Amino acid sequence: MSQHSFVPVPSEEVREAQERGLPVVALESTIIAHGLPRPRNLQVGRELEDLVRAAGAVPATIAVVDGVPRIGLDKDQLERIAGDEGVRKLGHRDLAPALAARVTGATTVSGTAYLAARAGLRVFATGGLGGVHRQWTASQDESADLALLARTGITVVCAGVKSILDVPATLQRLETLGVTVLGYGTDRFPGFYLRDSGEPVDWSVHTPQEVAQVMAAQDILGGPQSALLVGNPVAEVDQLDPVTHGRVLARALDECQERGIVGQAVTPFLLDFLVRGTDGASLRANLSAVRGNVELAASIAGAWAAR
Repeated sequence: MSQHSFVPVPSEEVREAQERGLPVVALESTIIAHGLPRPRNLQVGRELEDLVRAAGAVPATIAVVDGVPRIGLDKDQLERIAGDEGVRKLGHRDLAPALAARVTGATTVSGTAYLAARAGLRVFATGGLGGVHRQWTASQDESADLALLARTGITVVCAGVKSILDVPATLQRLETLGVTVLGYGTDRFPGFYLRDSGEPVDWSVHTPQEVAQVMAAQDILGGPQSALLVGNPVAEVDQLDPVTHGRVLARALDECQERGIVGQAVTPFLLDFLVRGTDGASLRANLSAVRGNVELAASIAGAWAAR
């Protein structure tokens, strides 16, 4: 395999947009390959790309296909990521062996952010970030997202961190790592399925142009590269009922402990339990959050391109 094939390869649409200075939004592919049931996953993947285009930007869904990092997928590649049960789940640490072994994989937040930044993209939309897990003092379980974002200069639009995590500890960790957090139209940190995680944010912005100004100030200041997190709350009408959320999550955590589920198996177990325990309401809130984040990211990318 040539060294050149390890370099992220943009789709024709993304390449032309970059050459013309048009706004581009990076999208992760794990939600398509591993986050939703088939065939809805492909429908959602196409819908998210359409939302970016409708907002005046170009989508760049990121994945590794046969060992090649792809920045933007064509129709066949997107269908393969959505339909092939052998697609791997690739965080940042998995990229090198995946490329060397020529495997096909969907990228998580850390994998997507890394490849997007390598390809020169500045804005990335996702659902909720990973973070510090509950009972961290016993498990030492922390998502790779946090450390990677602490050294990757990209703006991430998200609905906070997944509510199954230890949100206060995650925010403390982000502060320690020097990652700036903004609340979009709110002074509260979003809680993924919930508009309010119960924690405050130090800085609020209200327009895409204000976010672009913060991005520009980051560049002027220089110093260590780190992400800018824009916490965008899920629409109020679509958020999960807080009482239901608390009750079902408590049951999920108890069952997780009773079964001895640990490590990487914890997050998918808890998320699946929430979907079943809320009759699908948590999944609807999740998708609403992702849609809102994608639309906001496209507006931010547009403001950044127009500055």
